[in-house]
Amino acid sequence: MVQAAPLAASALPALALAEIDVPGEAAGSRAMLYRLGYADAQQLCAYQQARWSQPPAVLLQQRLRERLGAAYSVLDALDRPLQSGGNARPPVLRLSLEEFSQLFASPERSSALLRLRATLVQPQTEGERLLGQRVFVLQQSAPSADAGGGAQALSAATEALAQELQAWLQLLQK
Repeated sequence: MVQAAPLAASALPALALAEIDVPGEAAGSRAMLYRLGYADAQQLCAYQQARWSQPPAVLLQQRLRERLGAAYSVLDALDRPLQSGGNARPPVLRLSLEEFSQLFASPERSSALLRLRATLVQPQTEGERLLGQRVFVLQQSAPSADAGGGAQALSAATEALAQELQAWLQLLQK
């Protein structure tokens, strides 16, 4: 069976990925967060002994870079243009992580809640042109009502987000 050769990175369309913004929270926090929806859904709490290996925004950015790298030549938003002249800058994807937590519907039932605002802009000489904006909200059931179950559910939600984000970008760039 003959397999098609993978596209060279230079043949892929370029996409600049900006650092993920984390409003309202310390961007460097590694705390694993949860909400007790059945008691006070407004209060965000941190597990005492559960931490991420890196801040959630960094972990999310790494996974999105890997996933989007299959369809795009992913650059840092601050990279120089690929070519000289004209509108050589690639579109810039800006992301704002609004929620990355475990939500308890009851003491025995929880789910991951991931909310991300994505904005795609095209840099131009006179500023930027908005290509699209969307809020992604994903909720994934946790296999258990504890930090381990929450981590598994947040990982699954991240994978689903990466798929939805890639599909949305492809739709915008047709």
